[in-house]
Amino acid sequence: MTLSAPAADVGAAYRQCETITRQQAKNFAYGIALLPGDKRRALSAVYALARRIDDIGDGALPVPEKIAALGAARQAVTALADGTAADAAATGDPVLIALRDAASRFRIPLAAFGELIDGCEADVRGDAYQTFDQLEHYCRCVAGSIGRLSLGVFGSADQPAAEPLSDALGIALQLTNILRDIREDLGNGRVYLPAEDLARFGCVLIPAGPEGEAGEGKIEGAMADLIRFEADRARQWYAVGMQLMPLLDRRSGACTGAMAGIYRRLLEHIAANPQAVLASRMSLPGREKAMIAAAALIGIGRRRSGGRP
Repeated sequence: MTLSAPAADVGAAYRQCETITRQQAKNFAYGIALLPGDKRRALSAVYALARRIDDIGDGALPVPEKIAALGAARQAVTALADGTAADAAATGDPVLIALRDAASRFRIPLAAFGELIDGCEADVRGDAYQTFDQLEHYCRCVAGSIGRLSLGVFGSADQPAAEPLSDALGIALQLTNILRDIREDLGNGRVYLPAEDLARFGCVLIPAGPEGEAGEGKIEGAMADLIRFEADRARQWYAVGMQLMPLLDRRSGACTGAMAGIYRRLLEHIAANPQAVLASRMSLPGREKAMIAAAALIGIGRRRSGGRP
């Protein structure tokens, strides 16, 4: 038998997760802020662990140490998921303390963190993707998993119908990320766009090698046409994923609408000016993100009231 962490420790753990979310979730934080307190804290705990896992994959450790750290994270999540973990309070790890408490309150599918770790391990290995089906699998690992974890916090009137829709929305967001980060990823030695699509449009992406300077990488061919093609593909995933909205309560729907709205707006900026994203990382100003989040909350309220202002 294990003892739960004292309430003061749990409260402090949640506050730390919320701080991580505010400081590092530059897009998701706008949506998470629209949730009621219990769900906001729980989703912040989910985000904090996901951020930790991502940071391992993107950090400066040598590859063997990254793989070992991801393995340790997998063990910790597996222990939480199957109930064999020692008391999280004993570890002094606020993220695990908060996540354990959140999982006791909401039906969070903790095993989905294992899929996120699978995707991060693929990044560390430098995996490339020949087909879109292969890339789709990667997107399900690193982003569909987050959609399903989030849905565990949101809850739904029809969970079996909601799960594949949350997965699809995660894929849409990840495809947007991939387009936004083409230049940055090349500098980190990574290419995510499928080889079959690059060949179709006569494009070549040459990532920076181990001897190259940070940020180096070559982009050749009709990349603007390819980016518009991939943007159309992402729009199709958004169209599927946004069918999740009626299956959520008002505040969860507003949170989802804000997150998706920010990424969809970013996608439209990318599609309208592909050359800009090839030159540097594109982002929305904070004021625009805040307006999208506010519109999501107002829009959900109007839809639930039958369109009345």
